[in-house]
Amino acid sequence: MTKPTMKVSLTLLVLVVLAVSGWAWSALNTSASDVANDVTPLKDVSITNSSLIERGEYVMRAADCAACHSREYGEFAGGYEMKTPFGTLVSSNISPDVQTGIGNMTERDFFNAVRQGIGSHGLQYPAMPFTAFRKISDEDMHALWAYWSTLEPVNHDVDENADMPFPFNIRLAMAGWDMLFFDNKGLKHNPEASGNINRGRYLVEGPGHCSTCHTPRNLLGAEKQDAFLHGGNIGKWYAPDITPAADTLVGQQQTAAIVRYLKSGTDGKAVAGGPMAEAVEHSLQYLSQEDLTAIAAFLKAQKPSHSNTSLNNTAPATAAVSSKQALVYEVNCAACHGVEGEGIRGIVPSFAGNTAMQADDPTNLIHVMLRGGRAAYTSTARTAAGMPSFAWKMNDQQIAEILNYVRNNWGNQASNVTTDQVKTMRKELNARQQLSTPQQAGD
Repeated sequence: MTKPTMKVSLTLLVLVVLAVSGWAWSALNTSASDVANDVTPLKDVSITNSSLIERGEYVMRAADCAACHSREYGEFAGGYEMKTPFGTLVSSNISPDVQTGIGNMTERDFFNAVRQGIGSHGLQYPAMPFTAFRKISDEDMHALWAYWSTLEPVNHDVDENADMPFPFNIRLAMAGWDMLFFDNKGLKHNPEASGNINRGRYLVEGPGHCSTCHTPRNLLGAEKQDAFLHGGNIGKWYAPDITPAADTLVGQQQTAAIVRYLKSGTDGKAVAGGPMAEAVEHSLQYLSQEDLTAIAAFLKAQKPSHSNTSLNNTAPATAAVSSKQALVYEVNCAACHGVEGEGIRGIVPSFAGNTAMQADDPTNLIHVMLRGGRAAYTSTARTAAGMPSFAWKMNDQQIAEILNYVRNNWGNQASNVTTDQVKTMRKELNARQQLSTPQQAGD
């Protein structure tokens, strides 16, 4: 290599190193946590300001911390298994226990963990929504810390990434992920939007971390920024599109009905199930009417994901099949969901005109047919009706046929569910097979 060539190569190398260093500094810089105390560990903190503690509990509810961190092992003791495309993660113990929890964390450590994704065991995985929590204000973080100082320690040792295969079990690799996808900035007030919209945006993009479930992700597990709130898969569930497109609940319902859904788990037609039922039960029902209204207003102010108002039913059922499925529906479904698919208001979802029934992605419907489901239990909707599993009663084809019937009757129009889709999900959910009748067994 000649001297001029070597000089150019070294210059380029230096520039690349400087660029990567600057990139890393931007993503991993923790100066936002300078506002926090870095002396007193959580186990020794004593805060008596009741209004601050109360605000912290409200922030905890808004952030839905309990959904992942409070399971059968105790309050905030972790242990919740999260299946990801890269392996299984387990939620950490964030109780003030000094041995297995965060009792030795200072407030600054706490800020770094929540908003920067830098925990006591190293860099965190994006299953912890620190990318959204980065937008939580300093004031709310101080309040959250005050609330955490009131919790009881729970001794429960958790190895969060023990079931993650190589190389995904290397936490340091998350530095590269952070450099690519972590926007290390707080949320700025939009002077052109109303106070209500700004508040709704803060709750949705910050503590509420709605995009964590409702935005599709790329191959590296990062949210697709150009598909914000367009709907996404979370494990074996589907978080629907919550933009105001014409065929979504947000698009079809008025603000008051959306608020009612967030508060109670139902707008009178749809009923929240799966992870959304948990979000309503543990988080949203505790938010004020003003905050829920702000969330609904922000969602309705978003750009619709698409302009198409008609769904594509590529293979409508024949008259003979419809007649057969009408009988199957009457025998198995009508008692709860009504002869005309009208449901029971606030308890059992209606089928007629229900956007959830007509979603392009039928994952949730197949899931509930195979494993059953339960509505959220809230202070304003205490019945929390359950849906039994039909896995034992129907084979894959029968489940596909009855779903196609309810997705394409009473004015509904949706793409067909296939037998293969049901078969695949039955295997993934480890749902039982249809019971054999004596006649079938003898065939």
